[in-house]
Amino acid sequence: MPSKPDALMTHAVNVPPHQTPTKPRASARAGKVVVKPFCGLIDPVIAEDPVAFVFPGSVSRAHAKAVWTWVVRDLCSDLISAEGVVNGNFGAADLEPLMAEILKRMKKGIEDAGADFETGRRLRAMLGSDEARDSLPTIMGGLRHRALLAKAQTFGRAINNMTDEAALSTAVQSMPLQDQAMAALLFHAAMGHIANPTRLVSTLIRRAGSANEETLARTGYTPILDAILAHAQNQIYLLQPNGAFADIDLTCRGLERFHRLVRSLTGYVEFSRNSRWTTILAGLTKLVSERIEPRLKDIVSDLNLAMRRGREGADRLDSDMLLAAINGIYLLSTIRDCRDSLALNAAFDQTWSQAGQALETHIQRNLDLLRQHPGDVPTNARLDAAIKMAEVRFNPEYAETLRRARAAAERRG
Repeated sequence: MPSKPDALMTHAVNVPPHQTPTKPRASARAGKVVVKPFCGLIDPVIAEDPVAFVFPGSVSRAHAKAVWTWVVRDLCSDLISAEGVVNGNFGAADLEPLMAEILKRMKKGIEDAGADFETGRRLRAMLGSDEARDSLPTIMGGLRHRALLAKAQTFGRAINNMTDEAALSTAVQSMPLQDQAMAALLFHAAMGHIANPTRLVSTLIRRAGSANEETLARTGYTPILDAILAHAQNQIYLLQPNGAFADIDLTCRGLERFHRLVRSLTGYVEFSRNSRWTTILAGLTKLVSERIEPRLKDIVSDLNLAMRRGREGADRLDSDMLLAAINGIYLLSTIRDCRDSLALNAAFDQTWSQAGQALETHIQRNLDLLRQHPGDVPTNARLDAAIKMAEVRFNPEYAETLRRARAAAERRG
């Protein structure tokens, strides 16, 4: 017979049976097995580092790894093959039958550490930090409710297909909000699959009868707002890659997702000046802005280096620099769309203006060069890139005008 939360969630959305995660996969780049904490059973509630703010429904990957190492090495070496975990031969299907005993031993380990100072000190040393020890209740909660985490993810995807506000309201109420610890885990698992968090927040406000954060908290919606903030924080790790071969699409998607999550709160919820949520929002805005600003400052210089013809010797095209310039313009356009969730107004305005001016100057220079040397490969490649960037920085109509100008320049040449 299903538990109450299980039955409530099944009533809200028709979910498939729980599927255990697959075994660890091999890393194509390193040729090594990617070892997931607890064989992926708690992946829906793992947050990627860096984690500046701790939320009750998620745990940082670093802490989850530390706890998993403690379990495999110190608590359950007689049950779990450390070699099998490392080489990928021990997976979720092998771990699942052992979970009752593992949870029992974890609970005893925590109780022993709480009862004796020296045992507690050794546990902190084994885990590496007080923060990792503090994450134990969340990890154990995720393991106890692991079957519900997959259903929560399905619940999140189902919300995207609910066009009726009444149905959405009923679905939200079906979640176990009376158990805040469980709700925190389930909403974190669900939030990663909710495409439009604004609809969810609007539903919460209607149900609560007020947009005031205190009213929303009293109504029991704290786990939902926490989950939104936790997922906003979880986009930060995507903003780190730099260089010509950085995955700019991944970076832009991370920034767009951060903006969508943050605006679902700041655009609708009335926050107090110095509340916990206000402090977290300000902190996340600062962290994301600090990661983006150095890249913002490189955009114009990368554009100039990529589009400028060499002054000495034969003209050589720097494909890497050209790619960096294109990536920079795409990032600049994304920052423009997300600027309401960033603290970059002055830096953005300056870069936006300078990039537009530089792009127009380089386009004109390369058109002049094309008239003189119609078949010049580097000039043609620079114009191809410049027109693509103009379409992003200005608009498609301007890019089409440039294509006609280019064709005319080639004919005159």
